[in-house]
Amino acid sequence: MRLLKPLAILAVCIAALSCGKKQDIPLPRIPSYTVTLTDFGAVGDGVTDNTQAFAKAMQALSDKGGGKLVVPDGIWLSGPIGLKSHTELHLEDNAIIVFSTDQDLYPIIDTNFEGLDVRRCLSPLYADGETDIAITGKGIIDGNGAAWRELKRRKVGDDTWKAMTKGHGVLSDDGSVWYPDEGYKRARLTAGSLNYQDQSLPEDEIKTFLRPVMVSLKNCERVLLREATFQNSACWNIHPLWCKDVTIKDITVRNPHYSTNGDGIDIEACENVLLTGSSFDVGDDAICIKSGKDADGRRHARKCRNLTILDCTVYHGHGGFVIGSEMSGGVENILVKGCRFMGTDVGLRFKSTRGRGGLVRNIVCEDIYMKDIVAEAVTFNLYYAGVASTERADAGETQPDLPPVDETTPEFRDMSFSGIVCSGAKQAIYINGLPELPLRNVSFKDCTFTAKKGLEMHNAENVTFDDVTINGEKI
Repeated sequence: MRLLKPLAILAVCIAALSCGKKQDIPLPRIPSYTVTLTDFGAVGDGVTDNTQAFAKAMQALSDKGGGKLVVPDGIWLSGPIGLKSHTELHLEDNAIIVFSTDQDLYPIIDTNFEGLDVRRCLSPLYADGETDIAITGKGIIDGNGAAWRELKRRKVGDDTWKAMTKGHGVLSDDGSVWYPDEGYKRARLTAGSLNYQDQSLPEDEIKTFLRPVMVSLKNCERVLLREATFQNSACWNIHPLWCKDVTIKDITVRNPHYSTNGDGIDIEACENVLLTGSSFDVGDDAICIKSGKDADGRRHARKCRNLTILDCTVYHGHGGFVIGSEMSGGVENILVKGCRFMGTDVGLRFKSTRGRGGLVRNIVCEDIYMKDIVAEAVTFNLYYAGVASTERADAGETQPDLPPVDETTPEFRDMSFSGIVCSGAKQAIYINGLPELPLRNVSFKDCTFTAKKGLEMHNAENVTFDDVTINGEKI
């Protein structure tokens, strides 16, 4: 079997060294001073609004130079909670934070979502420009997301559909989608399959459509998420954006399988991240790496780099580990090792499209175990159109006039896959690159696939296979 070119070997070795298991990421520095939420008049009955109690507690910690806010056992209803520098939000074992569905508590702000500079609702749990912050403990953080999300009829059974749509909201003209209100429907019709509506629509009338990600950590440094459960978000669940030195350990992330844009974690344009020992069962991509979209992403020019992802399990999700489709700032130096994907739509998913730009390189995936993958175990799709892999049309269309290679052309190269075992998939490997800039320098070694369909490649160069079998036959 033809070997990788020397430069490609060097690239994947650099990737393995750059993002190895012993990546040294500093943890937050948080003073020992501690307060308890009930010290500020909070009531954990699931009914009392504790927004002000959380705000007062965080301010009290900040006034002391930081410390830990303990959330005791109970159900704590609240509006948005803002984390401050040198503070830790600690949930005791039976503590449940439930975010209110009162939209008046969530002002519309300038932010960034799906790689674009946009205006959307303030996130329920947020930090912007803070340092040394942590969310810890074995409690649960619940976004109460059903009040915000649309629901597609085809994704649920009759009982769920009737229960969730009865007596409120509106249907699409063909009855296939339920929307929380008329404003959401109007915005969705102008946005098509995307989340960028006609900007002339009044914000206050389409506020539900501008639903927030549940945990927004923007421009933060030294971040720790440990042990907590994050669930039922209105949109993406956890979104670190432009952060540095992030440690995420032993968390659980859950969203209903039918939740629209119900991603698990979207690590976007961050540097030095360790994600380990965590579990995901969500409605969209599970562990997703991004770096901005199109012109906005290229203007910010923030790479997502130096990430280590170890010992994670993904159940339902459009993809187990995903890069894209928003990757205009570039993605590099990532190790994914010792992970399990159980029944996801796709195992390892790489996606982009013309117009994105950006370079994805130095990606190493080792010892990945997959079972009952609905579509492809490994897929590269550079004709991504904003749909799940299970719904994609086979691309590879004839392009009589190829566009020039320029800053808008996405590039994927220098990647290594080894020790992959897939027991059951619709297809083992699907590669659909761009003819003007093919996928380049990708190696598969010591991999075993069981799938209905084997290998399919379009527009790829120097893709090599060493001891790779599909249904018992070597490639």
